[in-house]
Amino acid sequence: MDVTLDTAYWLGLLISVVLPVLVGLVTTRVTHSGTKAVLLLALTALNGFLVELANPGDGYNVGTAAVLTLVSFGTAVLSHFGLWKPTGVSGKAQDVGAKTATPAGA
Repeated sequence: MDVTLDTAYWLGLLISVVLPVLVGLVTTRVTHSGTKAVLLLALTALNGFLVELANPGDGYNVGTAAVLTLVSFGTAVLSHFGLWKPTGVSGKAQDVGAKTATPAGA
């Protein structure tokens, strides 16, 4: 399968929309929101730089990768607050794997 410029950008955009759910899966409700934001920023940076790497153009452009990172982060934050949080998907993702505390000596 040949990756075209359009395919790489659209795939990167789709990944940006899903990243907040992924962050919810690997964190808990008690995880500090700043930690979640930094994790989301790191994942969107990875997404932006990988989309530029998948670009079949002349060569790798760090400036374009940085812009793609900002677009990816903005898209992820907007999809979190506009789609995933109001529908309850964010909360359900954080409940996956959540453990209840057991009393000591039980």
